[in-house]
Amino acid sequence: MEEIQSQSDNYRSSSSSASSPASRVPSSNFFYLRKPGSLRQPISFEDSPEWEDTDIDVRVEEGGDSINVATPTSPNLSKLNSGSLPSPPLPEGAVAVRKIAGASVVWKDLTVTVKGKRKYSDKVIKSSNGYALPGTMTVIMGPAKSGKSTLLRAIAGRLDKSARMYGEVFVNGTKKQMPYGSYGYVERETALIGSLTVREFLYYSALLQLPGFFFQKRSVVEDAIHAMSLGDYANKLIGGHCYMKGLPRGERRRISIARELVMRPHILFIDEPLYHLDSVSALLMMVTLKKLASTGCTLFFTIYQSSTEVFGLFDRICLLSNGNTLFFGETLACLQHFSNAGFPCPIMQSPSDHFLRAINTDFDRIIAMCKNWQDEGDFSSVNMDTAVAIRTLEATYKSSQDATAVENAILKLIEKDGPILKSKGKASNATRIAVLTWRSLLIMSREWKYFWLRLVLYMFLTLCIGTVFSGLGHSLSSVVTRVAAIFVFVSFTSLLSIAGVPAHMKEIKIFAAEKSNQHSGALVFLLGQLLSSIPFLFLISISSSLVFYFLIGLRDEFSLLMYFVLNFFMCLLVNEGLVLAVASIWLDLFWSIMTLVSIHVVMMLSAGYFRLRDCFAWTSMDISNVLHCFSHLFYPGALGE
Repeated sequence: MEEIQSQSDNYRSSSSSASSPASRVPSSNFFYLRKPGSLRQPISFEDSPEWEDTDIDVRVEEGGDSINVATPTSPNLSKLNSGSLPSPPLPEGAVAVRKIAGASVVWKDLTVTVKGKRKYSDKVIKSSNGYALPGTMTVIMGPAKSGKSTLLRAIAGRLDKSARMYGEVFVNGTKKQMPYGSYGYVERETALIGSLTVREFLYYSALLQLPGFFFQKRSVVEDAIHAMSLGDYANKLIGGHCYMKGLPRGERRRISIARELVMRPHILFIDEPLYHLDSVSALLMMVTLKKLASTGCTLFFTIYQSSTEVFGLFDRICLLSNGNTLFFGETLACLQHFSNAGFPCPIMQSPSDHFLRAINTDFDRIIAMCKNWQDEGDFSSVNMDTAVAIRTLEATYKSSQDATAVENAILKLIEKDGPILKSKGKASNATRIAVLTWRSLLIMSREWKYFWLRLVLYMFLTLCIGTVFSGLGHSLSSVVTRVAAIFVFVSFTSLLSIAGVPAHMKEIKIFAAEKSNQHSGALVFLLGQLLSSIPFLFLISISSSLVFYFLIGLRDEFSLLMYFVLNFFMCLLVNEGLVLAVASIWLDLFWSIMTLVSIHVVMMLSAGYFRLRDCFAWTSMDISNVLHCFSHLFYPGALGE
């Protein structure tokens, strides 16, 4: 909070100095820009602060761990844009955040095609160029469906199989795919385990990701908690269920980022870190990420819209529209670029709002609708068709010194190879199975919707079936009736296992996120879930069998009782594995339930009760002998000795 207050004070002081006519010093207020047509010309104070040359000077340090780029900026903004945000003094007993060796990332002539993705062209990204440096935050901004997430995935090497990438991506000057553990990727929608505390969730994530002994993961988890400022929530349940109040969205988003930080990655990719966050939570998130970048980590993220305070924390911005790069460079240089193209940002408007208004074609429809309501109305400073504005901005950028500076910086960054990123190793499959089993056991024991509710339903169904078939006696017809009772009991209790599909879907979503980051595998997940369900299934089978077995009057022998219990337990275990397999394949609740119901109906029809195999060739004497054998299984002397 002290960091946010410091930034707010700096922002207010700079704004007040800019608004005073008596002061003639450069200001850090982002609202003031040059007038159209004044390309690289001195301007008055009322228009904009003094601007300096934005040519980039790249210096490669001999024997260093990173490539440093020095960019001249406005005097009052040099500290803000250098990637080092002033931090308040640490309290007594606090542990300083460990430094992270970042990595430089360069993408050159990057083009991504997805067949059928666009109406007129399959190119989602078109010849994009840019770079990111250690200790900085690089943001990809643009309207919806402009290719932000696709560009982020292309740089991270996580494109779908249907997409094809052209161009080159260099990491520390080397054209090589980033190995496991060298980078982290945070999806826009992330699933968390609500029944675990923040510290437990991160600890299990560390056990899945990192090799080594269990006790070695404690310090890594504490570092991740400290880096994302989650100390106040470390021992609180994540929550998020109807009966359990969850943590605020901002804290939940920081937990998903902290999960990737346990690997101490050199590069961190985040898709929409401000997704569904209010203005205060967004500012807290960006200050936390700025603090993380100051440790040396290279940060990449996409963003749709931001406030002025958040915009001031960015180091570099890549502006996209329909896959075209309209600008790449320093954030203040982007404001200057719009001003040079003839679209100066109004004084009382956020820069990100102004950018998106200029390049979002949806605003043309809004203006057309508003013109029907009133004769005159000025809804934006961009008084031209959006398509024309996009072409103007693109042409201005290609012919500007900013594009030339980016090309020169890219050439210098790939001239000399830096340190090669190496894989940090993975946890063994046996360790992952053990961790997933123990984690699932803990989750299932804390949440009633997994097996505790199913236990109640099983007991209710058992009592219903048992009371219906109770008091059958020991005649020949009672043997056939008991066969029907066992068929109904086993069939309907197996069918009731489908009730566990909604509970397992959230675990499967968590598995999908862990699998995409190579933290887990399909076989490891299925084995872990199946092993963790064994104690609960055995509890259900023995409690239900004890009630059913004696209600319908089966033989009072312990060995036969245990034989019945074990058979019923194996039926439940096989059904649980079937439920997990089908749900993992479909990843959809509706189709999973439909498939499981169809499979169970077919199994019931072919179970042998409705029709005996080759029964048309059997004689009445054969059927009598079969029933005589069944009678001895159910009750001795039912048909006479």
